Amino acid sequence: MVIWRPAPYIRLKAVGLHWRDGKLLAAEVLDDAGRVKGVRPLGGTVEFGETAEAAVIREFEEELGITVKISGAPVFMENIYTHEGQVGHEILAVFNVIFPAGSFVREERIAFTEDDGNTWFAEWFSLEALDLPGGPQLYPEGLKAFLLR
Repeated sequence: MVIWRPAPYIRLKAVGLHWRDGKLLAAEVLDDAGRVKGVRPLGGTVEFGETAEAAVIREFEEELGITVKISGAPVFMENIYTHEGQVGHEILAVFNVIFPAGSFVREERIAFTEDDGNTWFAEWFSLEALDLPGGPQLYPEGLKAFLLR
């Protein structure tokens, strides 16, 4: 089991929103005990010299082995949060992404491996099922409200 903590500095991240039948593809976020505490769109850190658009395309290639297409301009969100008692701070470029035809159409749950070798899981979630008491939260905080506007 991996114990993850936020970086002690501001990070620029790029994430992709992919929808299927009105549901958002999101990866599990675990607490230290390995329980799912929330979900978040797939993506990751923008590397030095890389555009946010290039980063989100790269992240989907690395995580799912597919080349996504960007649909529209990004929305930027600032996210200051606490995970397991440690504060994190990130700026997110949020893109709508389109999968290649036929990608994952029969899959409900997708396993993928991060750079550190750990396996994570993503699945499609109805927004109505997120941010409810006792249920998984959608991260970053405020994303659900933005998407429902």
